[in-house]
Amino acid sequence: MAIVTQGRRRLDLLAVPGLRRVLLWKHNRTALQLLLLVVALIMVLDGWLGSHLAARNTATVAAWVHYRGLIVLALLLVGNLFCAACPFLLPRALARRLGRPTRRWPRVLRNKWLALAALIGLLFVYELYDLWASPWLTAWLIVAYFAAAFVLEAFFTRDAFCLYVCPLGSFNFLYSTVSPLQITTRNQAVCRDCVGKECINGRWSADDRLVQQGCQLELYVPTLNSNLNCTLCLDCAKACPHENVALVTRPPGDELFRRTWPNRLDLAFLAILAAWLGLVNAFAMTPPAYTLLGWLSDLLNTRNEAIVLGLVFAVGVILGPTALVYGAAWLNRRTDARPLPLHRYLLRHAYSFVPLGFAVWTAHYLFHLLIGPLTIWPAFQTFWVQVTGVALFGRPDWALAAAWVVPLEVIRVLQVAIMVVGLVTALMLSWRAAESGHPDRTAAWREFWPWAAVLLLLAVAATWVFLLPMEMRGNILG
Repeated sequence: MAIVTQGRRRLDLLAVPGLRRVLLWKHNRTALQLLLLVVALIMVLDGWLGSHLAARNTATVAAWVHYRGLIVLALLLVGNLFCAACPFLLPRALARRLGRPTRRWPRVLRNKWLALAALIGLLFVYELYDLWASPWLTAWLIVAYFAAAFVLEAFFTRDAFCLYVCPLGSFNFLYSTVSPLQITTRNQAVCRDCVGKECINGRWSADDRLVQQGCQLELYVPTLNSNLNCTLCLDCAKACPHENVALVTRPPGDELFRRTWPNRLDLAFLAILAAWLGLVNAFAMTPPAYTLLGWLSDLLNTRNEAIVLGLVFAVGVILGPTALVYGAAWLNRRTDARPLPLHRYLLRHAYSFVPLGFAVWTAHYLFHLLIGPLTIWPAFQTFWVQVTGVALFGRPDWALAAAWVVPLEVIRVLQVAIMVVGLVTALMLSWRAAESGHPDRTAAWREFWPWAAVLLLLAVAATWVFLLPMEMRGNILG
């Protein structure tokens, strides 16, 4: 049940007999996708036909309260479960049958820039159109997501939507790097002698019939040393005829300390800007945010919310963080005895924003989830009664949901603890990055302190936001 990888003895979950049978069942992913498809259909129908009160509608409660809280828990405890069970790709077979795609995604777009823009755009639209308060718009957003995935699957091969476009997938890819599980090999020698490379190419029968598809993202298991881009679908393990693929445990965030990512600016900015986006997303739900928007509106003499909110996002998510990290890199260059290009310092320290960014998102999303973890059930009961007229699952019982509210004081302590862990881990990563570039500690300290200041600024700002009164969006118990 245990194998040795990177010099460590680790538990292989695919070697546990009962668990292996479940994880490698041919239809397990489809079963999970069908389950989430049913949930998505309920959300869409309720968003269109159900209660207009967001806090009583499954579209808004499930999307903006429960999904976001559960996704950070899944990433922390297991890994990229949502992408493995993603319902948006369930119509893939139909899309490919209609489109018969042969095109590869354009080479110039084979990076994370578009996905990063989509992630920022999604949160901007969320604020601009108050999606958390509109079941109808939330339902249409779900439909639009299905449509985008369907069209791209019909035109392009190899899951281009997942890898280069999907903002939710890119969020999951980024923060699955902190998770405690990873795909790897049991024996590298077996992969070296493998002729068919079924983990990528798929397993075929003697009559040239596809028995099991391989990795649609073209991740070759022997070279896989990161969770980045891995959907945890286990297609590679199902396709491997040698049973040489393992799903092993590891210390959370292990790959961040081993620095296994490619040195690419798109990945660096995904890590950096996603962290600041988490801060702005949380800040937008507090009283000072509305004061700031009002002040900017008066200053610019406009009541156009798109302009005012766009300025906040442009400065808070893009321009401000970019100026800070390049400022830190500029200070590094000025104090380095052997100065490097600015982007080299940025690439070296980008890893450190991942645990801190994940802490920001986790502290925020768990706040909303823990305020009313059971509110999804009476929201579903309300939907069922309104659509069918039959109380098959009972009448909505909001009192029961209210009984499970976690006290605010406990949540505040938990949020601060999460931020402390995120900051300490980020500082450790940044110090290791500085040490790797210098033979002596004095030079390493000179490189480290500007980045430590940026990380500390982000952590203090986020903690301050979490201690402010915050809107209970989509939660009737607020």
